[in-house]
Amino acid sequence: MGVDLGGLFEKDEVEFGELSGRMVAIDTHNMLYQFLSTIRQSDGTPLLNASGEVTSHLSGLIYRIINMIEAGIKPVFVFDGKPPDLKAATLQERRRIKEESKKRWEEAKATGSGDAFKYAQSTSRITEDITRSTKRLLGYMGMPIVQAPSDGEAQASFMAMNGDVDYVGSQDYDSLLFGSGMLLRNLTVTGKRKLPGKMVYVDVKPELIDLYAGLDRLEITREQLVDMAILMGTDFNKGVKGIGPKRALKLIKKHGGIEGALSELDTSIDLFLDVRAIFLHPDISLDYDVKWKSPDEVRIIEFLCEENGFSEDRIQKAVVRLKDATDVQGQMTLNRWF
Repeated sequence: MGVDLGGLFEKDEVEFGELSGRMVAIDTHNMLYQFLSTIRQSDGTPLLNASGEVTSHLSGLIYRIINMIEAGIKPVFVFDGKPPDLKAATLQERRRIKEESKKRWEEAKATGSGDAFKYAQSTSRITEDITRSTKRLLGYMGMPIVQAPSDGEAQASFMAMNGDVDYVGSQDYDSLLFGSGMLLRNLTVTGKRKLPGKMVYVDVKPELIDLYAGLDRLEITREQLVDMAILMGTDFNKGVKGIGPKRALKLIKKHGGIEGALSELDTSIDLFLDVRAIFLHPDISLDYDVKWKSPDEVRIIEFLCEENGFSEDRIQKAVVRLKDATDVQGQMTLNRWF
């Protein structure tokens, strides 16, 4: 889930159409978790094909990508590689939570409890099959795919820093720590969203966070922001108990870095230098391509309809939208991207 830095940075809401012509490196695993957790049946069961394989993510992908392209957005899909060793404890804890949620989900389904969907959402996993099928669909749709050697947000952030894309698209704030100048949130959840545990729906719009404008306002550097995150706790380390964003900011501004803050707190954080290096000098690939290709109508229909049981009529209409997509003013056709 990354570090919750949201309260420190200003967020500028933008309309979907305002993003026309912008290139966005999307944290694909983050996006897939959103689809897998929300696109489910009423009892929490994910969408499945005839072989019992999950297809919720494919349903989310086809329609959300088309919406992006129709708005003139040019997405690039970045995939996670091998996680850093320091993330092992976090991943183990996530597995434990998913197993507990699975038990509660099964109990809720057996008793007819209204909590079944809620528990089911926390069981979502990205398997090798889900990753493989995602890459197949993206390839058939002509979307650029970038495989990161390690953390996908680190790779996407490097691409933004290198000027190859305009924004990083993710719900997490870690891309700010990795140096992405502009973070675009809510890109894949734009529209009506139900509030957790309530029968209330709210409008969700994309929001932009400008890293360096925020750092200037906070009067800190990115290196100091990373030190703040380490104090609070990241996916790679446990933070200091009781340290939230405001206190972390105060400590780092007072001492200039984490060393002085830890001394004042009379505590220590194991391997904090290694955690700092993960954010400031991440493992990234220089070998990637951000070119789009024409969508393959036949393969999209074969894959979604024949292999995964999607409605052929609906997918054919979706493919027509994909092929005819233009930006919000209708002035630039999809073919001009290639």
